[in-house]
Amino acid sequence: MKKNIFEIGKTLSVEDVERITEGKLHLRLSDHAKKLITHCRNYLDKKTEDKEAIFYGINTGFGSLCNTKISSNDLTVLQENLLRSHACGTGEYVPKEIVKLMLLLKIQSLAFGHSGVQLKTVERLVDFFNFDVLPVVYEQGSLGASGDLAPLAHLSLPLLGEGKVWMIKGETYEMTDASYALDQYKLKPLKLQSKEGLALINGTQFMSAYGVYMLIMSAKLFDWANVITAISIDAFDARLEPFQKILHQIRPHKGQVQTAKVIRKLLKDSEISLQHKIQVQDPYAFRCVPQVHGASLDTLEHCTRVITTEINSVSDNPNIFPQEDEIISGGNFHGQPLALVLDFLAIALAELGSISERRTFQLISGQRALPPFLITNAGLNSGLMIPQYTAASIVSQNKQLCTPASVDSIVSSNGQEDHVSMGANAATKCLRIVNNLQTILAIELMNAAQAMEFRRPLKSSDTVEKLLKQYREVVPALIADRYLQEDIMNSVAFLKYTKPPQ
Repeated sequence: MKKNIFEIGKTLSVEDVERITEGKLHLRLSDHAKKLITHCRNYLDKKTEDKEAIFYGINTGFGSLCNTKISSNDLTVLQENLLRSHACGTGEYVPKEIVKLMLLLKIQSLAFGHSGVQLKTVERLVDFFNFDVLPVVYEQGSLGASGDLAPLAHLSLPLLGEGKVWMIKGETYEMTDASYALDQYKLKPLKLQSKEGLALINGTQFMSAYGVYMLIMSAKLFDWANVITAISIDAFDARLEPFQKILHQIRPHKGQVQTAKVIRKLLKDSEISLQHKIQVQDPYAFRCVPQVHGASLDTLEHCTRVITTEINSVSDNPNIFPQEDEIISGGNFHGQPLALVLDFLAIALAELGSISERRTFQLISGQRALPPFLITNAGLNSGLMIPQYTAASIVSQNKQLCTPASVDSIVSSNGQEDHVSMGANAATKCLRIVNNLQTILAIELMNAAQAMEFRRPLKSSDTVEKLLKQYREVVPALIADRYLQEDIMNSVAFLKYTKPPQ
């Protein structure tokens, strides 16, 4: 079967990354990228013919061993030892989807032709991506400076036929030795040349892969947050005046204006929204949605700009500039730009969860002609009392996870690497917040849909009613107490696999 191809050699957008992963596209290096890679490698080979020249990481040791000269006869061993010695990751396995993004982003960075790798090394990474041979990488081990050394060492070690990989056997992934996977695809282990090991493990592809993955998830969850809020507004019989256009024109933050517009559109022609309201004001969790959701949207857009720049950058060290006849040892591997925005993203997403849980709390409070805990015969039935506990627990955990990783730094490599970003920790904890947010929103949806049962025969907008009908196919209305954990999990799955209405 013919595979759809995405050609590497141009700027990647977050939308491109989503299209590659969701469409299961295969990669191919453009002719221009091949030319840049080959030209850079030829230049480096020529420069290292001078036996007296010293270039960091090319013919020296690494980190605080940078002043140790390495014999030209040992350069291959130097680079291969680098992968072996740095593969020190621990903790949980990195999700396979993110490992595949790490491959994509490492290929993208090397394709700019400033890293000095062999063309066949990049092509082998392309093979891994296309064959779904996914190195086993661990969550813990990177300081987010000098690159994501440990995770990228695990990503690269299978090029030598060493380490572990995930590969598809039958219809599922199984862990196996990298040597076995290479044999299955008739691939031989690579022999690394000077600089290649360092080029492979220096870089921010662990942090940036997490970042791109979370941007894709966050955009969808933000849309769901607005949709679910619209349902909650009608379910709580809240007023629509706080979403009027003229109100937001006098405080025109982009996200605030856009959020109010979306809510107005979602509730257009709702019978519930159009009926007379007794209450003069609503709680902030309803009234201030444009301001709170909008601020998170503005944060998401800022993070997208930074991460998009990063995934189209060269972040290893040293960098090679054949045209300028320069080999420069610098700090492009430092993850501070990512660390800061990943901490920022974590806060923005946690706030979406925080305000969502407050709407859930209001819905079960017995106000606005709704029964306590959204159940008939409350007392005999506890109804939706405890899902709010669950949401509150998760919201509290998110607050704890929002402690910024980027304010920390621990000296490493005998003081040579004396300031690090801790961006990898920012990335992994932010992913936990993303997954937590999905559950919090799923619980709000379950409550809002249940509250809507008590607004009948009035109807919400056509968009909301269509969605509720779809949701009721997986989570039926609660008539009496039942096992609710499955309802929560089904709600989570509904958000994960259903496209939110626009």
